[in-house]
Amino acid sequence: MNDSTNAMALDGLLPSEIAIKAENAGVKKGRMPLLEMFLLAVLAGAFIAMGGVFYTTVVTGNGMDGAVKLPFGVLKSLGGLAFCLGLILVVVAGAELFTGNNLIVMAVASGKLPVSSLARNWVAVYVGNFVGAVATAYIMYLTAQYTMAGGAVGVTAMEVANAKCALPFVAAMTRGIYCNALVCLAVWLCFSCRTTTDKILAIIFPITAFVTAGFEHSVANMYFVPVGIFIKTKGAYWVSMGVDVTQFDALNWNNFLLVNLLPVTIGNIIGGSLFVGAVYWLIYCKGARAAGIP
Repeated sequence: MNDSTNAMALDGLLPSEIAIKAENAGVKKGRMPLLEMFLLAVLAGAFIAMGGVFYTTVVTGNGMDGAVKLPFGVLKSLGGLAFCLGLILVVVAGAELFTGNNLIVMAVASGKLPVSSLARNWVAVYVGNFVGAVATAYIMYLTAQYTMAGGAVGVTAMEVANAKCALPFVAAMTRGIYCNALVCLAVWLCFSCRTTTDKILAIIFPITAFVTAGFEHSVANMYFVPVGIFIKTKGAYWVSMGVDVTQFDALNWNNFLLVNLLPVTIGNIIGGSLFVGAVYWLIYCKGARAAGIP
């Protein structure tokens, strides 16, 4: 089979080939100009936030106005399917997502990228994701989208955010571990893909799984919790709707940053860097490096 035929092959890459591709992608990400990296990170934060908007809207109103009430798992699965929009936009449109970039550790482990470049990427991308997600949350608050379905969308947003802020530290961290293991596996599968359709299909199941299971994603929470906090401040509206916002007592900036975002971020790093990146590096890359294979 000649080179041109190989180039046209539609078969996905083998796991060992994915590992090399992931390493090289990590090098490229680590060497990206800072401004470009930051702007792409802002986009990623906004993209994940739009997945959050879609999720909140889809899971609102279960059983309202005489409609059939869906079982918990079915409703969560529909919400998870909607949330896939975020990573699809990141991967296909192109953006820099902190959780997916945890795989850069493979390039560092192989000596292709210094630790300083990894730290530079993670800090810039994390900050950019935060800016994009929180800005989207505030803009969505300004749209008054929370008033849809008689305010039910807003109540759902506050319920989701409050539940996240009420999680114990260990629960939030361990949910973060398994969340990013699945997110990085979705990215890993995308490295094998040849077409846009392949990538979308590769994303759907891991992302739907983590959302349905109730795992915690740091960048998603940069949207979910701030939008709930913003909506909660609309006190007069909620009084007129007969909603007692004091039931969302865990929903505040301190709990968002320290009780939720901190442990979830730690968990995401463990899940993505160690459970996926380091494990696959040990399996496919360490031996190759020792043998002098580039």
